[in-house]
Amino acid sequence: MIKHLKILEYALTSMLRRRFKNLAIVSVFSMVTFVIASIVFLTHAFKKEALLVLEDAPQLIVQRIQAGRHALIPLERIKEIKALPGVGRVRPRYWGYYYDPLTGANLTVMTLDSNIKEGELISGKAPSPEERGVCLIGWGIADRRFLQIGDQLFLKDLTGKVMSLRVKGIFKKSSQLLTNDLVLIGRDDFMRLFGFPEAYATDITVEVFNPEEVSNIARKVKELYPDTRPITRDEILRTYDSLFNWRGGMMLTMFLGVVLAFVILAWDKATGLSAEERQEIGILKAIGWETSDVLLLKFWEGTAVSLFSYLTGILLAYIHVFYLGAVLFEPALKGWSVLFPQFRLKPFVDMYQCFVLFMLTVIPYTAATLIPSWKAAITDPDSVMRG
Repeated sequence: MIKHLKILEYALTSMLRRRFKNLAIVSVFSMVTFVIASIVFLTHAFKKEALLVLEDAPQLIVQRIQAGRHALIPLERIKEIKALPGVGRVRPRYWGYYYDPLTGANLTVMTLDSNIKEGELISGKAPSPEERGVCLIGWGIADRRFLQIGDQLFLKDLTGKVMSLRVKGIFKKSSQLLTNDLVLIGRDDFMRLFGFPEAYATDITVEVFNPEEVSNIARKVKELYPDTRPITRDEILRTYDSLFNWRGGMMLTMFLGVVLAFVILAWDKATGLSAEERQEIGILKAIGWETSDVLLLKFWEGTAVSLFSYLTGILLAYIHVFYLGAVLFEPALKGWSVLFPQFRLKPFVDMYQCFVLFMLTVIPYTAATLIPSWKAAITDPDSVMRG
């Protein structure tokens, strides 16, 4: 143990003598680790955020497809779907998109739900689904439209007539991820705004008693109504997972040059030693160091550089993603919108991914430092010192 500590002490002293070279290596190594870790952390955090958001999503959504597009679904189908074994509550959903020329954003308009919790609002009371002429709006809409409780939100219906809706509540800023561009109105106001036919809904949500039977119920609905597209919650999660994996892969491809720089650096380290380093090994061999001692010295040098660089890159990536909002990579992974919600990602770190990154960076670099050192250590000290 004392021998290892002495060799480690000498390794650190030797590295300080070549501080500028080692600083350049640490900088490149840390930057590569920072870039890769930032993308990995951000992708994983978005996946976790999507998982949390979709926890309360319907188990099964039934949409009608016409000419390859989402079409309105007749309400009469609810009765037959509800009659399927294992199906619980079946409810119609009314929602649509409204282009707001004042903000240049597409607003999501939905009908009011009696299950809305008042604690989710900044102020005011949640109106009942039967109320007319009132609305609940997201914080982003209130901010861009300069609206407060009691103000009027003006929208144009399908015929071009202006609808006046009194703002009865505003969702908290903390709920932006779900409600930033959301407008909740009564069913009658919704029908008027979009010219919705009475016997139709946007889609239908289905509750399944046994979560293991969701895919079977989806299959039965498809057999019952061939023009429908049943969408399970698991399918939505897999879609988000694939989307973020694809975007993360695109980001890594964009930084391929940085990764190649690291590969070249490691290759340069593996292909040979400088004259000064070869001379140092020759002197150590001449004064009685064993080949194993020289390899141990170079092992500690490589480990110190790679481990310090790895931890620095990981720490900087963590701060960048979870405290600075991933300002460098967030737009590419998150997408864009006029009313994009501002939210801080919750720290989610996959230790398996950190371990894989460790194996792909620290281990190869440390191994690369041993190969040329071993070649020099087994050579006659006199010939090594003479060059």
